[in-house]
Amino acid sequence: MKHRSAIIEALLLLSLILIILGVSVIKYHLAPQVPILVCIGLLLIWAKVHRVAWQKIHTGITNGIATGLIPMIIFILIGALIGVWIAAGIIPSMMFYGFHLINPQLFIPSVFVISAIVGVAVGSAFTVVSTVGIAFLGIGLSMGFSPAIIAGAVISGAVFGDKMSPLSDSTNLAAAIAEVDLFLHIRNLMWTTIPAFFIALIGFCLLGLTKTATSFDQITTISTALAANFSINWWVLLPLLLIFLCAQLKLPAIPTLFLSIGVGVIILLLTQKHSVQSVAAIIQDGYVARTNNELLNSLLTHGGIQSMMWSISLIILALALGGLLVELGIIKTLMDALIRQLTTTGQLILTTALSCIGINLLIGEQYLAIILPGNAFKSTYEKAGLHPLALSRVLEDSGAVVNSLVPWSVSGVFMASTLGVATIEYLPYAFFCLLCPLLTVLAGFTNLSIKKTNKSTI
Repeated sequence: MKHRSAIIEALLLLSLILIILGVSVIKYHLAPQVPILVCIGLLLIWAKVHRVAWQKIHTGITNGIATGLIPMIIFILIGALIGVWIAAGIIPSMMFYGFHLINPQLFIPSVFVISAIVGVAVGSAFTVVSTVGIAFLGIGLSMGFSPAIIAGAVISGAVFGDKMSPLSDSTNLAAAIAEVDLFLHIRNLMWTTIPAFFIALIGFCLLGLTKTATSFDQITTISTALAANFSINWWVLLPLLLIFLCAQLKLPAIPTLFLSIGVGVIILLLTQKHSVQSVAAIIQDGYVARTNNELLNSLLTHGGIQSMMWSISLIILALALGGLLVELGIIKTLMDALIRQLTTTGQLILTTALSCIGINLLIGEQYLAIILPGNAFKSTYEKAGLHPLALSRVLEDSGAVVNSLVPWSVSGVFMASTLGVATIEYLPYAFFCLLCPLLTVLAGFTNLSIKKTNKSTI
């Protein structure tokens, strides 16, 4: 009876947290920091009612935030990178050449496909969004496309690339948690990833075809302004090739970003004749465009370490909330209860997917959305006679992919702040991210492509 009471209590508490976050962010359009603080306060009250020691509470907060320290350093470096790359003419050059290479009616599907290709090559959705993603946003806005649609195409492609790349941290993690070979894991992902890719591509083609009134005069005006205010040369695109090279050498994100910033600074000093003080100001506060074109100014006034501080404050609070939920055993109580109710393959895969999505909503960290359900359900998959590849695919499709769709998650915060488009706005157009969990659950209920070991004990 006491155990049943604990399950009901955990369910009510988690439901209340999701209601507070959802209503505040979606209905009232509040910044997530305040409702997350309210939820943390609620958990503190609950913990003290249950006589939890302050040391245990502090441990939960500390452990939660610790999982996001490396991503936060990456955020800071990407903020610096964006400012330097704009000032050095790297992103303006991408925009300039993009205007001349991409057909407006094929723009949206082209954004999706190119982002996917770059993502597979570099293995990082963050890198794709912060480099070619910003350039595509500038091109698309100049053509008159909705920023939400552009962001949805960029993020869908970036997440596809991140998911299918052997260089991706999340892909390696999902394979490691399920204890399967990385390349077998990637091959098995194709059963859901390829259909999701082509369905999304059809959707983006239809969105692109609805755009008929592109202003070519505006494109010409912006191209002229770019050429007049920035150093437009093909060789300033070399830092992008450097990122590809670092990815192939399996260099981690932090040294790769430092190298990319360093090369950008050298180009900036050689071509734009900035002083050391002005370069430092760009790294700290971002680049401020001062051209005669207001749209171009709004597009290229961007970047800097300070531009990431709002995002970092949100991530710290979200991870602190998640750390408390884990340390206080609230999530484990509910997951253990769910596992005992499973009787079929479809139910098991659906429950795993919902658990991954729930961890994303409650904790906001994609690694934990893979690790916690993966460890919790691993033995259940074995008892059900399912191959570990079945588990690794669900973890990837519903853990890593969904993170970009949560407004207070690490990826969601990064995508929204980098592209300047709210998560709720681009979510309906992030077709690939929406399709993957649906297809993985469908595969579970139809037993399509579900590998088994024929050792079922449930």
